[in-house]
Amino acid sequence: MKVSPLVRTRIAPSPTGDPHVGTAYIALFNLCFARQHQGQFILRIEDTDQTRSTRESEQAILDALSWMGLQWDEGPDIGGPFAPYRQSERKTIYHNHLKTLLDKGHAFHCFCSSERLDALRKTQMEQQKNPGYDGFCLTLSDEEVKQKLAAGESSVVRMKIPESGQCQFEDMLRGTICIDWSQIDMQVLMKADGMPTYHLANVVDDHLMEITHVIRGEEWISSAPKHQLLYQYFGWQMPVLCHMPLLRNPDKSKLSKRKNPTGINYYKRAGFLPEALTNYLGRMGWSMPDEREKFSLEDMIYNFDLKRITLGGPIFDLEKLSWLNGTWIRESLSDEQFGERFKNWLMDDGNLQKLIPHVKERVETFGQVAELCVYFFQDRITLTEQHFTDNKLDLETQKKVLQFSLWRLENLEKWQREAIETATFSLAQSLDIKIRDFVAPLFVALSGRKSAISVIESMEILGLDITRIRLRDAIEVLGGISKKGAKNLEKEFASLV
Repeated sequence: MKVSPLVRTRIAPSPTGDPHVGTAYIALFNLCFARQHQGQFILRIEDTDQTRSTRESEQAILDALSWMGLQWDEGPDIGGPFAPYRQSERKTIYHNHLKTLLDKGHAFHCFCSSERLDALRKTQMEQQKNPGYDGFCLTLSDEEVKQKLAAGESSVVRMKIPESGQCQFEDMLRGTICIDWSQIDMQVLMKADGMPTYHLANVVDDHLMEITHVIRGEEWISSAPKHQLLYQYFGWQMPVLCHMPLLRNPDKSKLSKRKNPTGINYYKRAGFLPEALTNYLGRMGWSMPDEREKFSLEDMIYNFDLKRITLGGPIFDLEKLSWLNGTWIRESLSDEQFGERFKNWLMDDGNLQKLIPHVKERVETFGQVAELCVYFFQDRITLTEQHFTDNKLDLETQKKVLQFSLWRLENLEKWQREAIETATFSLAQSLDIKIRDFVAPLFVALSGRKSAISVIESMEILGLDITRIRLRDAIEVLGGISKKGAKNLEKEFASLV
């Protein structure tokens, strides 16, 4: 089925973790640009990393973007004329296009072992050269390649890169960008497991899905030459490129979960309004013509103009977001609407229901319920060093327990009671600390008290986002960790894994 609207944009998130506000930020600008031009906005799932991609994460992305009001016209959940919209279901398409590149001599099989590639990278770093593939397998004859493939030798497929000169491409915000080909690696297009890398799948899908404008983060600028070259190899026209500025922490570093809550579900769980979060992301590098700070998604779409985007890294400030959220609550919700929204938030995802089995065993009247479980309905709690002084472990050891727990919990594939308990107990055992003493600082960090509902159940109900920020806040209350101290702890932690 042929579809040729004026504008077609897309977002292609990887289902490998918590839905990120950066994903919503890029989705928002793609949506606004498409809607402003009466075009279509497509959601495509980039799940070529089969070891990390999960359907649970995919669903979390769909739910989070829907909660924010960012609706797509085509996607894995609603279908469309260019289905399927999961890259893992399009392998045959990629293999057919890869064969075209191989047949035309634009790509080649690489049989280099990981050991050789690691040694090559190490040598290049020592010689202060840009790390990259050295073209070793380009010297193989067609017959040698056939023999290796017939013998079942593991290989990847790489794209050929010009040996000299520059790549030049246009960006809607930045004008002409030039990058030397010497800076571009011979990108792997197909991995040894038969799955395409992002670069091949991205180009093929954007062309076949008739994407007209690619609006993405500026971290992809360095990949643009590879993509432009693939378009040339295939004989296709490349979409218009627009590289958005990266979201920044208040200290100007790239927005990261180690310094700021980055999961969309954190803001949902903490009681932010989706309208306020969408509004705030709309202010990241863009402004309304009248400069007003509070505006709806509909207002943004009506007034949208990419030329109003500024390239300085927009600061994601939690205090500013909280202020804007309060403004939305006061100015946009009637008392009845406030009550309804609060009730829905309180009951969201059955969080209150999850608490009941743990609460009813510990209370004698309903009046005692609020005090026992109030910390489940706070985004952050107020702590001082004094909260930790009665625990058996010294403060430095407690800080290490909190940091190690944070690192271990962040690596869990599934946020479930059994996995949390195993991670916590095994860490205590590795550090040779009694479990009661080990969980004491966790109790305090999560609840602000010496004892509460089981720390394992508490973490499961609170979720990773809230748990992460409370552990991080507790570490800061205990004096934080210096860069040198962090390196030492990372080495010790690595020895335990």
